[in-house]
Amino acid sequence: MFDNLEELEKKYVELTKQISDPAVIAKQDEWQKMMKEQSSLEPIVEKYREYKKVKQDFEDSKELMKDPEMKELAEEEMKESRDKLPELEEELKILLIPKDPDDDKNVICEIRAGAGGEEAALFAGTLFRMYSMYCDRKHWKLEVLNENSTELGGYKEISFMIKGKGAYSRLKFESGVHRVQRVPETEASGRIHTSTASVSVLPEVGDIEIKLNPEDIKMEVFRSSGAGGQHINKTSSAVRLIHIPTGTVAECQTERSQFQNRDYAMKLLQSRIYQKEKEERDSKIKNERRSQIGNADRSEKIRTYNYPQGRITDHRIGMSIYQIENFLNGDLDEMIDNLIAADTAEKLKGDEE
Repeated sequence: MFDNLEELEKKYVELTKQISDPAVIAKQDEWQKMMKEQSSLEPIVEKYREYKKVKQDFEDSKELMKDPEMKELAEEEMKESRDKLPELEEELKILLIPKDPDDDKNVICEIRAGAGGEEAALFAGTLFRMYSMYCDRKHWKLEVLNENSTELGGYKEISFMIKGKGAYSRLKFESGVHRVQRVPETEASGRIHTSTASVSVLPEVGDIEIKLNPEDIKMEVFRSSGAGGQHINKTSSAVRLIHIPTGTVAECQTERSQFQNRDYAMKLLQSRIYQKEKEERDSKIKNERRSQIGNADRSEKIRTYNYPQGRITDHRIGMSIYQIENFLNGDLDEMIDNLIAADTAEKLKGDEE
C-alpha cells in the first residue's frame, strides 16, 4: 500500500529545492505549478515521516528489551508505538486517496422548486436562506446570478455563486432532491404537505478547463423580470446563452449591465457543460464503484426536512439531526462532516477490495 511513499518523499525534496531556485522562480507559470504540487505532497510526506519515526521507535524498543534494566521502559515505549502505528497507517490511507481536482474551486449552486406548487417555491427560498447563512458562518462570499421569484417570496429557481476556500469540497454532497414535510403558510386547515426542491452544485470553471467555440453560442437579450413575471427594467439587460451543440442554456438577469449578466451567464454555461462532460466520463469508466454519497443522481431524494418532528434525515447515510431550526440557520457542518467521512470510508473500502 505504501510502496510509492519513498518515491513521493524524494519528489517532495526535489520540488522543495527547485521552488527556491531563482531560475525556476523567473518562470512564473512553471514555478506556480511546482508550488502547487509540492504543497499537495507536503501533508503526505509529513505523515509518512511521522510513521517512519514511530516504526523506528518500535524497533529500537525491541532492541532495548534485551537489556534487563531497560525492559520495563522498553515495554511501555513498545506499547505506545504499537498502538500509534495503526492510527498513522489509517491516516496515510486517507491522505493517499486521490483528491477531487474540483475540491478547491468556487461553487455555482442552483435551486429549483419541484413538486408542491407555491409551497415548493417557498421551500426553495428556505434552502437558499440556509446556504446563505452557512456561507456567513464560513466567511464565504455569495453572489446571486439569476432568480425567478414568486409573489409570496419563494423561488421557482435561483442560481448563485459561492466564493471561498474549500467551497466545492464542502457543498458537493448537497446535489439532489430535498424534501420538506410541513404545514404550509398558505394552508388554512393545518394539513401537512410534502414538497420538493432540487439542488445542483457545480464547480466554477474557467477557459483553461473548458474551451467553448464562440460560434457555437447563441446570445439572446431580454428585459429583467421581477416577482410574477413583471418587467423591472426598461432596457434589455438580461442575457440568455444557448450552447447549440449540447442545447445547454444559462441566463442571468440580476445585474443592470448587460455585459455583467453575460459574464455571469458564461460562467454558469461553462460549469454546466463541464459537469455534464465530467458525469459522462465517469459513467464510461468500467467497473467503477459509484459512491452512494459522492455521485448522487440529481433526481435522487437525498434528504428530508420534517418540521412536525423537528428532524432532518439524510437518506444516503441514514443520519438524523433533531435540531431543524439550527440546521436551517446554516449549522450544516455536522451533517457535511459525516457525509465526507462516509464518502472517505467508502473509497477506502473500494481500494481494499
